Amino acid sequence: MKAEIHGDTLCVSSVKELGAANANAFRDWVRKAVSDRQKNIDIDLSETTFIDSCGLGALVALHKTACSKKGLLRLLRPQTGVLQIIELARLDRVFQVVKQ
Repeated sequence: MKAEIHGDTLCVSSVKELGAANANAFRDWVRKAVSDRQKNIDIDLSETTFIDSCGLGALVALHKTACSKKGLLRLLRPQTGVLQIIELARLDRVFQVVKQ
């Protein structure tokens, strides 16, 4: 995984999977990477091939982290299967999903 800072946004990329095996570590890693100056979190899901309920839970927790800073969490370019899971859980109504 990679993290880059662009102004007030932390951009996370190279996420291969978000599941029970790594969701808590992912959540904690992103929270540590966010400084006081970043209020927004962008997560690039273009390389993510798998997500389960634990991964969705990690995204919800990061959404709450961003909201507590008056920011937002955006999910960028999710692959079709990952997007289907997000939509099935109706989290596309919670997160801003950028498909392109």
